[in-house]
Amino acid sequence: MAEAVPASGGLRERKKRATRAALVEAAVRLAAEHGVEHVTVDAISATAGVSTRTFFNYFDSRDEVFVMIGADAGDRVRRAVLAAPVALSPLEVLRDALASELGEIEQQRELWQLHAEVLRRSPQLLARSIGAHLADEAGLAETLAERIGAGSPLFAQGHPPLPDEDDQERRRALGLYPRLLAAVGTTAVRVAVEHWSVRQDEAAFADVFRETFEHLAAGLPAPPHPGTTSGSPAPPDGR
Repeated sequence: MAEAVPASGGLRERKKRATRAALVEAAVRLAAEHGVEHVTVDAISATAGVSTRTFFNYFDSRDEVFVMIGADAGDRVRRAVLAAPVALSPLEVLRDALASELGEIEQQRELWQLHAEVLRRSPQLLARSIGAHLADEAGLAETLAERIGAGSPLFAQGHPPLPDEDDQERRRALGLYPRLLAAVGTTAVRVAVEHWSVRQDEAAFADVFRETFEHLAAGLPAPPHPGTTSGSPAPPDGR
């Protein structure tokens, strides 16, 4: 297993993350209120309290800002995967790494809901967001492969894959297991969020998330009674 990747810190880096987050939030709130087509880079920058030049230090285009909500989360999850205790199973490692982001999801629930609504109203941004999600999932799969000692030849050569390296070669180098684990993990988060978002008065998000991964760890056995959609998963033998 690779050594833990040190978490990025430092005042300058924290300020950069805060500025990027402020620009994303400004863009999402403006789009939710006025519609994406009426939101300009100047308006986003002014709302976030920075210059238009500063905006382009973080994003290449106006549309890019709408798909960058939670952009730092992927890096933190990958670092947590590599830093997790050796004794944990790959699924437990992924669960704990993703769980570290739960607090932000709950604290920014309103913003995430607005973001989802903005994407629903803009097919172009939705398609771009899906592309960004798939790229992030591929990066997580590569990190999981490194964690379990099944890294690609690119890792074996001493460096993680770079964004501009051939995508087909990267996908060919990845084994099925880390790809499936990354896809299952990210899908589990999405399902847990969607399930909880309409039942917030019934359970805390952390509890829904935990139950989701309990089902996965048990191998998704059939629920104890037909139509059951909640509660602890049945034991793998069905008893």
